Amino acid sequence: MNTKTAMITIAGRPNVGKSTLTNYLVGEKIAIVSNKPQTTRNRICGIVTRGDTQFVFVDTPGFHKAKTKLGDFMVNTVRESIADVDLTILVVEPISSVGIQEQMLLEQLKSKKSPVVLAINKIDTVEKDSLLEVIAAYSQAADFAAIIPISAKTGDGVEQLLEVCEKYAQNGPFLFDEELTTDQPERQVMAEIIREKLLWCLDREIPHGTAVEITKFSERDNGIIDLDATIYCEKASHKGIIIGKHGDMLKKISTMARSDCEKFMGTKVFLTTWVKVKENWRDSDFLVRNFGYSE
Repeated sequence: MNTKTAMITIAGRPNVGKSTLTNYLVGEKIAIVSNKPQTTRNRICGIVTRGDTQFVFVDTPGFHKAKTKLGDFMVNTVRESIADVDLTILVVEPISSVGIQEQMLLEQLKSKKSPVVLAINKIDTVEKDSLLEVIAAYSQAADFAAIIPISAKTGDGVEQLLEVCEKYAQNGPFLFDEELTTDQPERQVMAEIIREKLLWCLDREIPHGTAVEITKFSERDNGIIDLDATIYCEKASHKGIIIGKHGDMLKKISTMARSDCEKFMGTKVFLTTWVKVKENWRDSDFLVRNFGYSE
């Protein structure tokens, strides 16, 4: 079989639906999602193999103005991810004006001179007629290879998006095994699942100051996985909030995380969690690298 591959970056501002789109394309949850900005911190590959074509979708952090060392890493990740790919999908919301973050991303994409498809997401939240104004605004801002309205939540328009992506696939061997859906190590996926539950359960700035380290990942003879995780936060007061009264919040987070870990691994998981304080770790080059956020 003559095979083709396409390296495709998914870019956009925070909370525009990039990770939701990645998960829908892959058909399972490989990227965490929440309604808080900067949910995605690392570059995450979603692998989709259909017939003779393999798509490698690169989900990126939301493009934003960095305020910490961690933020610098995330913005650099976006810049690097739109270089040397076959196609970039710029995901935007159905708003009839081009935002500053979108303008900055478009300037960078123009300098790379690689094709860009505009995906207008969340069309399930607006009237279809209003999309004409959105299309007109972005058509004036850049020369897109295609403009496709989609809903990453319902899947509306996603098949059409894939058909456009296939046009940019290059002849060559598959980059990954056909059965794989992500290149992330299993322990990294587990850490991200736990961090997602922190984002879901905690308010304001607290979850943004957390990092998760998997300190034990072992499989028993019967397939059961023993998982130990340490949640790091930036303040002692935050530690108390994460643990909660009588440990109730940590128990809630751990129970939710264990359920998703079991779905991903396809087996029973015993999860044990601890909480420790690392003050201002987001502004420490050493700790940012130590928690896996390195170039």
